[in-house]
Amino acid sequence: MGSEKKIDEVITQLSNLKEDASVPRNVKNSIDRIIATLQAKTELSIRKSRVLGELDEISDDVNLESYIRIQILNIVSLLEKLD
Repeated sequence: MGSEKKIDEVITQLSNLKEDASVPRNVKNSIDRIIATLQAKTELSIRKSRVLGELDEISDDVNLESYIRIQILNIVSLLEKLD
């Protein structure tokens, strides 16, 4: 699977997560920024680095349900596999 296809999969997962009513508003705003970063036309390594940092911050949110944190960590795992 190509890098751009994996990024599309990550964007889809993030969009689905954003639609979850139990996700806090600040996390939804962060997800919007992450999606915009992933869709930017900058170098893949730069996008990946920025997104991983932001996802790390989100996963530390104390208001996050554990199942949402697990979904975020799964997304991090997908991103770490990118070339």
